[in-house]
Amino acid sequence: MIWLQRYVRPEQVRELILLLLIVVAVIFFGALIENYYTERTFNRIASSVTVIAIMAVGQTLVVLTRNIDLSVGSIAGCTAYFVGTLLANNNDLHPLMAVLIAVGLGAGLGAINGVLVAFAGVPSIIVTLGTLAIFRGLLVDLSGAKTVTTDSLPLWLVDLPRLNFVTLGEFDIRALFIIAVAMVVIFQLATSYLKIGRQFYAVGSNPDAAILIGLPVRRVIFIAFVLSGALAGLAGFVTLARFGNITVEAARGMELAVVAAVVVGGVNIFGGSGTVVGALLGAVLIGILEQSLFRLQISEFWRDAVLGLLILLAVASDAVILQRLRALWARGELRHIAAPTPETDPGGHRT
Repeated sequence: MIWLQRYVRPEQVRELILLLLIVVAVIFFGALIENYYTERTFNRIASSVTVIAIMAVGQTLVVLTRNIDLSVGSIAGCTAYFVGTLLANNNDLHPLMAVLIAVGLGAGLGAINGVLVAFAGVPSIIVTLGTLAIFRGLLVDLSGAKTVTTDSLPLWLVDLPRLNFVTLGEFDIRALFIIAVAMVVIFQLATSYLKIGRQFYAVGSNPDAAILIGLPVRRVIFIAFVLSGALAGLAGFVTLARFGNITVEAARGMELAVVAAVVVGGVNIFGGSGTVVGALLGAVLIGILEQSLFRLQISEFWRDAVLGLLILLAVASDAVILQRLRALWARGELRHIAAPTPETDPGGHRT
């Protein structure tokens, strides 16, 4: 038991369980759906996971600070539409510039949330619920109900979803999926080893204590919302590349899937604990469920109901199971630390 306490944290239990659930889900749906284990199924799931995972990374940063961002779907939709319109009118725009514009636009919208939450002191759920509607309303008003069509977009963007990064056996790993994985790796390392990354955890764990020790709490929360918006902007660009035809309804309702991925992935909704990798695993499970239920011709309303149920179960497990696990881990570690050893006992005697 001591080795388990030393090398496995309570939060990692959720990730291990999640891996098992992913395997069970693949086996379960494979038994129900004909020709499930094919490259087409894999690519559909990977495409869905890509968008959810990118936004889930940003949402994780916000939730770690004991906040929530419900506007990510609207930010992604605005970015997808306006960048799509820009590319439709300027086919020669450099791909990197298009990505930077998408990320910058998302960061700007995220900064609005950050200012209102961090500096104005308005609760994040109120702010982002309001900006969810405001951003979408501005999109509807400014777009004139026009649609961005695939035939108006540059060829490099149309071909981007089919661009392979590497081939593993019978499966092609798409470049867009690698972008999502890269975001997960970057922000996992950042939250683990960088000072600002550790501050996200400190602010979410105990905001009052963070203020007392001199942490820039408001700045940390502001940065979390800016990064969440920037990643939602990147997800908007991926959405544009994935679908091509973009309307004012683009990415509507993605908030539910993103929050579900984060919470199911083990990020504590009350802040201070969880990992970006866990959010990725949550996104994978959500992607599998969404695409598999779609293949089974399950109503979209029931798919949303499943996501809502997952959120409830995840929060309940945080409140009950993981709290008990943390208590057991803490008591075990205290006993282990308190027990003298030949190295720590001043007399050098074994006990």
